[in-house]
Amino acid sequence: MVKKGHPWIFEDSIVKQNKPAKTGDLAIIFDTKKNKFLASGFYDEDSVIKIKCFQFHTQIEIDNDFFKDKIKDAFSKRRELINKDNNSYRLIYGENDFLPSLVVDVYNKTAVIKIYSMIWVKYLDFIFQSIKSIIGLDNIVLRLSRNIEEKAKGFNLFNGKCLVGNLEDSKVVFKENGLNFIADVVNGHKTGYFLDQRQNRKKVGKLVKGKTVLDVFSYNGGFTVNALCNGAKEVTSIDISKQAIDSIQDNLNFNTYTGKFNFICDDAFTALNQLIKDSKKFDVVVIDPPSFAKKESEIKKAKEQYTRLAKLGSKLVNKQGILVLASCSSRVSEKEFIECNELAFKNENVGIEVIEKTNHDIDHLAIIPEMNYLKCVYYRMF
Repeated sequence: MVKKGHPWIFEDSIVKQNKPAKTGDLAIIFDTKKNKFLASGFYDEDSVIKIKCFQFHTQIEIDNDFFKDKIKDAFSKRRELINKDNNSYRLIYGENDFLPSLVVDVYNKTAVIKIYSMIWVKYLDFIFQSIKSIIGLDNIVLRLSRNIEEKAKGFNLFNGKCLVGNLEDSKVVFKENGLNFIADVVNGHKTGYFLDQRQNRKKVGKLVKGKTVLDVFSYNGGFTVNALCNGAKEVTSIDISKQAIDSIQDNLNFNTYTGKFNFICDDAFTALNQLIKDSKKFDVVVIDPPSFAKKESEIKKAKEQYTRLAKLGSKLVNKQGILVLASCSSRVSEKEFIECNELAFKNENVGIEVIEKTNHDIDHLAIIPEMNYLKCVYYRMF
């Protein structure tokens, strides 16, 4: 797999190690048969993935120029996304940009670096200095995954630390699809916003003029805002978090719309069942839940939940209406996800037409299957 460019080496794949290693040490991998150079990577003593590779087949020096070239290459792939309607994008997507366990999202003039492993501590200066030199930014903010927060304190690293600039407000305003949104780059989920659904939010915006819309698991209202600002007559958002509902209203306040906005602060399954009891129907229903299967033992339950959501959603769509179902569980394949939906439709004796299937946008492209997580299917209901 390493010969083919796969970046992960698990502990039981290491046949021989010449000396003990610490997290962040540079590891050179050789072929056991030919004793030839295969790859370079970082050693991670805290992970089941002991070596995370970033360079294959050709030996080169790992220095500031190396990281700068990686970031330049990543930026060139995203350049077409940046225009008057969009100034937000994922600059670095971990292994897929040959910078494993590292994510960088850009919101207008602010970048957020999120590190998922301590391997990056000793190279962090290289990373943010390279970003600063390649892209004209005012601020670069650090975010840490939960598993490394405690260890990072020993290096004076903490969530929300400003590596470049002086961030006066954690809430950064940026543009997506010509609309204004807020990313809380210090306190929000992940890096402050979910950029991966940009194209699907735009597609939904083109379907909703004069229609009623239900946005389930709305978080900070990406689909809701795109719907209302593209002429939806009425949008109802469901999220269990009161903070999420408040953030939708904040985002709406930065835009112009005429439709009616309703919200339901409740568990999604409970709220959907109640809407069915109340005989509610919508022209467009969007269901975009968080990941249901973060580990292998959760896959069976995740499939059951996807089937439940498809069943509930199908009962809430008007005839000739559209049901949009999404999954961000990488452990559930697109084929399995579609099978869950079709099982629900079959059991409910509902007629459907698949209008479109979508996956990752260009700033989230996955070169390894394990990071190919996003699936979205548009169904017309009969």
